[in-house]
Amino acid sequence: MENGGVRTVMPDNLLGHSGELEMRERFPSSRYHWNEHNLAAMIQPFIHVSLAHFIEEQPFFFISTASAGGHCDASFRGREYGRLGNPLPALRVIDERRLIFPDYSGNGLYNSLGNILSNPHIGMLFVDFGRQRRARINGLANVIEATDEIREIWPNAQCAVSVTVEQAYGNCPARIPRMEMIEGSDRGRC
Repeated sequence: MENGGVRTVMPDNLLGHSGELEMRERFPSSRYHWNEHNLAAMIQPFIHVSLAHFIEEQPFFFISTASAGGHCDASFRGREYGRLGNPLPALRVIDERRLIFPDYSGNGLYNSLGNILSNPHIGMLFVDFGRQRRARINGLANVIEATDEIREIWPNAQCAVSVTVEQAYGNCPARIPRMEMIEGSDRGRC
């Protein structure tokens, strides 16, 4: 469905899709009891200000996409550095419903971008290993041209991916190993 030029899809019911519901029945949690009220309080259809700050300060994140036939791809997205050695943002939050991240030339397979062209659904995972925090964004992605405005932020971007948020939420910190990033260690090149 089109909505002012933005593609929208009706999300699963508030409690999740049939597979999620069945798994909750098969493996009930002794700790969590999900209902429409507490799920709606946790999973928002927008990026809250504090979540925007958290994801924008991350030097990397992970994305997952799938083709129209369901063939999956997981990918790492890391920041680049400017000419003066300053770290560039890995992504930018445009507003509470949209974010954008650059795509740089890589191995030329275009697994993620190809999937986005045939199936716009995207999952994004942000992990801060130093503070043992993580967050998720699920939404609809669109590959866009690298305009002058985009290249002002990311000079080497070949294009960008715009994401319209459907679900945004913090995620349980359990089992996140504590690791510290060594400043500048992400400057390696292939």
